[in-house]
Amino acid sequence: MTDDQRELMPAVAEMPTRYGTMHLHVFTDHQGKEHVAAVSGDVSGRSEVLCRIHSECLTSEIMGSLRCDCRQQLETALARIGREDGVVIYLRQEGRGIGLANKIRAYALQNQGIDTVDANRLLGLPDDLRCYKLAGRILQDLGVKSVRLLTNNPSKINGLNDAGIPIASHEPLLCDVDGLAQGYLEVKRDRMGHLIPGAWKPDQTQAKKAQ
Repeated sequence: MTDDQRELMPAVAEMPTRYGTMHLHVFTDHQGKEHVAAVSGDVSGRSEVLCRIHSECLTSEIMGSLRCDCRQQLETALARIGREDGVVIYLRQEGRGIGLANKIRAYALQNQGIDTVDANRLLGLPDDLRCYKLAGRILQDLGVKSVRLLTNNPSKINGLNDAGIPIASHEPLLCDVDGLAQGYLEVKRDRMGHLIPGAWKPDQTQAKKAQ
């Protein structure tokens, strides 16, 4: 069996969730990592399907870290597709692709006041190692013709274009976050080119709770 064939043999089951009933499609890549597509409604053969490509973030999604907005983005995207139908693709690319151990090493540097970009560079790591080719293959396997992409990251737009997935439109995914994540989002905007409005600020009620 070739690597490409392995990536196109998902395990599929219906699952009730707090966001509504979804079908989970689990794809195994050639490294043995398992990636998930959560599908709400019938998306096969459809165009302009609402889509979120989300990278794993154990620290926020499981441990409740306040450093980033990843958990809020994931939950917001799942709620959106639960209401409107669509797909959330969950890629196992922890720490922008550098892995959990290196991410925690970068956290230790961030505790000294170093931002996320420079922390990676001091460790001799790229700013972002993620690839979106598999996301494109998953969407093709699901029969999606084009997407409305929920993202602030131009690399995801470029990655899906390179994978041959037409993007009918894209819209930002801005969540109310704890104040501790504000610097993280500013670095994404100012140093990584993320599509976050310059005047955007987190919800001040949430920020006060974090202090």
